[in-house]
Amino acid sequence: MDSQGDAGQFRTPRHIIDFIVEVVDPKKDETILDPACGTAGFLISSYKHILKQNTIHRLGDQLTPDEKTKLMQHFVGYDISPDMVKLSLVNMYLHSFPNPNVFEYDTLTSEERWDDTYDVIMANPPFMTPKGGIRPHKRFSIQVNRSEVLFVDYIAEHLTTNGRAGVIVPEGIIFQSGIAYKALRKMLVEKYLFAVVSLPGGIFQPYSGVKTSILLMDKQLAKKAESILFVKVENDGFDLGAQRRPIEKNDLTKALVILQQYKQALQSGEDPRTILSDSKVSSMAVLAEKSQIAKNGDYNLSGERYRESIVKLHQKWPMVELGEVCEINPKKSEIKTVSPDTVVSFVPMSDLSDNGMFFEIKQTKKLSDVLSGYTYFCNNDVLLAKVTPCFENGKSGIAQGLKNNIGFGSSEFVVLRSSERIIPELVYRFVSSERFREMGIPQMTGTGGLQRLPTSFISNFQIPLPPLEVQKEIVAELDNYQKIISGASQVVESYKPAIKIEPDWKTVELGELCEIKGGKRIPKGLNFSNTTTQHPYLRVIDFNNNTINQTNLKYIDEEVFNQIKNYTISSDDVYISIAGTIGLTGTIPGNLNGANLTENAAKLVIKNKVVLDKNYLVFILANENAEHQIKRFTHAVGVPKLALERIKLIKIPLPSIDIQKQISAQIEQEQKLVEANKSLIEIFEQKIKDKIAEVWGTDITPNDDYNAPSNGTFKHTQPVQAEIEQAELELG
Repeated sequence: MDSQGDAGQFRTPRHIIDFIVEVVDPKKDETILDPACGTAGFLISSYKHILKQNTIHRLGDQLTPDEKTKLMQHFVGYDISPDMVKLSLVNMYLHSFPNPNVFEYDTLTSEERWDDTYDVIMANPPFMTPKGGIRPHKRFSIQVNRSEVLFVDYIAEHLTTNGRAGVIVPEGIIFQSGIAYKALRKMLVEKYLFAVVSLPGGIFQPYSGVKTSILLMDKQLAKKAESILFVKVENDGFDLGAQRRPIEKNDLTKALVILQQYKQALQSGEDPRTILSDSKVSSMAVLAEKSQIAKNGDYNLSGERYRESIVKLHQKWPMVELGEVCEINPKKSEIKTVSPDTVVSFVPMSDLSDNGMFFEIKQTKKLSDVLSGYTYFCNNDVLLAKVTPCFENGKSGIAQGLKNNIGFGSSEFVVLRSSERIIPELVYRFVSSERFREMGIPQMTGTGGLQRLPTSFISNFQIPLPPLEVQKEIVAELDNYQKIISGASQVVESYKPAIKIEPDWKTVELGELCEIKGGKRIPKGLNFSNTTTQHPYLRVIDFNNNTINQTNLKYIDEEVFNQIKNYTISSDDVYISIAGTIGLTGTIPGNLNGANLTENAAKLVIKNKVVLDKNYLVFILANENAEHQIKRFTHAVGVPKLALERIKLIKIPLPSIDIQKQISAQIEQEQKLVEANKSLIEIFEQKIKDKIAEVWGTDITPNDDYNAPSNGTFKHTQPVQAEIEQAELELG
């Protein structure tokens, strides 16, 4: 079940479900529906949320038996797929629902349950419309055969008077110009919507790179609000590649706080604009008046569209459109006289780097094989991916070293050929900038998983145009920064601790040197604490770079700790992951001494510290020979796991304790240099961004401190005038 279903189902990431549930905040006495429930993820997350709301000592202990019985009947799910219904039933049985209300039901074409309404509706409905469209009944407010429009319409219309909803939608809902899309957005803005959360493209990887948003509805708040809040989430705690590996950047927590503050302001009658006074909030969120959204009749729900216009205080260079200084997608007719047998370079999308100016050209083909259906370019042309998620991920670069000066590549490339007025390296910097992507993403169009950047947006995008000599100076400065980044990146990517093993070192099994003890899962029916307690609980996801990543630590309360207190780890021990990502090793910092350890990891308790150094043990277990043994001992039937008894059989070379400590000290020093290179990369990436911002000019966003009259001059209050004078002083 790990791939897209026939009806357009995608597995919704658990943390996205939990985020929506936290925002919508279902209560114990409310009815809850998911009209496209899949495996009942939203229903179960809502159930857990309500239990936590009613907990003091033990999960759900503030609910009476009668309340618990009634609560079980409040959750309802529909799905068109019999397989999904079966999975939902099993999932809910396993979460203690004695008689789950999950029904095989076609939400869009059946009228059987049309008159049922609910206090809370949450869903990630299918985005795919079957060939030929859908044939819905006539009771929908919006008459259309597009599934994404019909589902949102259904959800809005089936809310009770005080109803609330959270629904994931494709970007087409946000800005598509079709009549039905406009009519739906008009209805939402006028009656239901209070906030829109833009999610990064790629959260549904590996199933799809489709760009999505969350529509948040509240019928009571919508009546009180004259505006709609737009929140932009750029990182959700995972990278946007097919593997979705954990990263440190996560905007969801901050987004949740902003949304909760906005809801509280509306409920209490306060001015919601006060929440945007913090610059950290305003960088993520924008508030748009409903009248502004309705102004031109398209009711566009892209937040970037409503950011207040930027005042240029020090615009150094004239602004021009890219289409004025670049030829967009040069014609193939210019090589019509070239022999069809000519060998040319070929660049598929996968060969174009993410955020890298140059890329390796690996393939060649005959011109006759690629002339039709592929994009044409030459040396020094800038390639830009126009399709999601490649565009969001920054796939772009400058073509160099092409065979016979001719290249062909993916049909999803846009080619920009510089005129004599601008050099290609500067074009690349502009179209690979965050500003370009931020403005481009809301303009992407298309259905399903393929959203594309319109060529018209690229052509009309305005850039500053310094004189050619100044352009060369700017590019030379940026190239110097890039060389430092490239060198530091090579160090970071290629570094791996190397231990020279001498032939006279004896080899010893781990079981002779260490006691091997496993961790413990949280007992059934209990859960993590909602607050930071004295008892951290370490998971494999927290293991990072030979130590613990403390960004998203989980904690347990005293009741849970008392049941698993014998499964803690000391800062003198070495951990090893035995399930999931197997073989991660490291030590924990002193502040986590005594933390509980997941059942997916084990601890190696050193028997004699005079014989074995803990840091040496960590490094030697990362050695190629140890990795090979770990892989060989891993049990691969069913869920891969490294059994505790097999860890004892791993053999490691054992020099004297003095040599071990020398090796550890040397590797620790090397790792400090690697960390320094990581910092260097961050510093010089920021320098590149700052330089491009300087070329564009200094930006200050208008706020309540000053107003822009129609004649283009500005009235400034003293604080803002002082800021302007300071900015001008800094710029010379």
